[in-house]
Amino acid sequence: MNKGTCAIVGRPNVGKSTIFNRIAGSRIAIVEDTPGVTRDRIYAPAEWLNSEFRIIDTGGIQLADQPYQEEIRAQVQIAMEEADVILFVVSAKEGLTDDDRYIASLLHRSGKPIVLAVNMVDDSTKLADVYEFYSLGVGEPIPCSGAHGAGIGDLLDAILAAFPEKAAKAPAPGTHIAVIGQPNVGKSSLVNAILRQDRAIVSEEQGTTRDAVDTAFTWQKKPYVIVDTAGIRKRGRVYESIEKYAVLRAMQAMERCDVVLFLIDGEKGIREQDKHVAGYASQAGKPLIIIVNKWDAVEKDTHTMAAFTEQIRREFAYLSYAPILFVSALTRQRIDAILPLVDQVQENSQRRIATNVLNEVIGQTQITTPAPARNGKRFRIYYATQTGVQPPTFVLSCNDPKLMHFTYQRFLENQLRQAFEFTGTPIRIIARKKVSE
Repeated sequence: MNKGTCAIVGRPNVGKSTIFNRIAGSRIAIVEDTPGVTRDRIYAPAEWLNSEFRIIDTGGIQLADQPYQEEIRAQVQIAMEEADVILFVVSAKEGLTDDDRYIASLLHRSGKPIVLAVNMVDDSTKLADVYEFYSLGVGEPIPCSGAHGAGIGDLLDAILAAFPEKAAKAPAPGTHIAVIGQPNVGKSSLVNAILRQDRAIVSEEQGTTRDAVDTAFTWQKKPYVIVDTAGIRKRGRVYESIEKYAVLRAMQAMERCDVVLFLIDGEKGIREQDKHVAGYASQAGKPLIIIVNKWDAVEKDTHTMAAFTEQIRREFAYLSYAPILFVSALTRQRIDAILPLVDQVQENSQRRIATNVLNEVIGQTQITTPAPARNGKRFRIYYATQTGVQPPTFVLSCNDPKLMHFTYQRFLENQLRQAFEFTGTPIRIIARKKVSE
């Protein structure tokens, strides 16, 4: 269960990004010994003691006028509004500062649970420097070292304990559909066209939709819930507080949906930001349909659709499994084809393959096209089984997982797609060493 969101705030150069990377378990945020390196919010999933939550790294807040301070303060303000818990990071190395007191006053007004981390306590001699931070009045200081990992477990325990208890809310029945895309591609117009009524706000102004709005409806006696999300922009472009964490909310919508509709503006064509949106969608591991909207506004000949399709396949090669629809929300062109395709890709994502049939396909594949030898050794699959759905997940019992080159893994995926109907859904293939009896 996802506990919620924890935002990391503090003045520059106290080690926020180091702690963020330590909690996230990977080097996501840029870490340098220079104030102000982190200017934009950075998001990552985290897990501790079987509990999942999200963490957000933010830029450092200062009293002094420094470059980008106005934008950074706006970003941090958003974080404080959106977060369920705030991790306030200070430095034992530099001690209590006026900037720390200023940030503490902002946090007091937020009304959110606060966990106080005293970073850079790299050895026992620094423990005495922790006590002065009690004067901030935001709770018990927790000594830690983001660089060495000391005290991070205690910090994570405190973060989990600070999350407010949320009543379990049963999701609305039906297929949940998330509509995503960069601003102004016509997401709200498409939602209205599917619903056949103006249930979402439609405007030519970018960023009109700021919240993810769920709308339940029925089609051919089947229940659905469609989620119109705020437009996703590339990190580094989202400074205005009016954005209200569009990226985070779109990610949340994708996490709880069954099918993703990824919109592209047919009139403007594929833009660089579309690739970032597609990347988030791919990482979500959900069934996906690519929707090219505003097709009515495109000057066309007999080759236009084929050329656009080829471009999509080239630019989004990792979404090769996703079907493509060319529609117009304005004229309702091909809108009626969306929900049948939604049903199809959701069904495909839940498809289970009988073990004997699966092994017949895998076995025949190894006979006709064995894996290439690497360092005199060849990847061999002894047995295959499907362990999950949404997305379909296959575990291969093999001689050595390290011998499975990514190109052969892709080949196996293509063979499975040729043998079985998996249009619209990603497939996961996991190689595990055979356990000797």
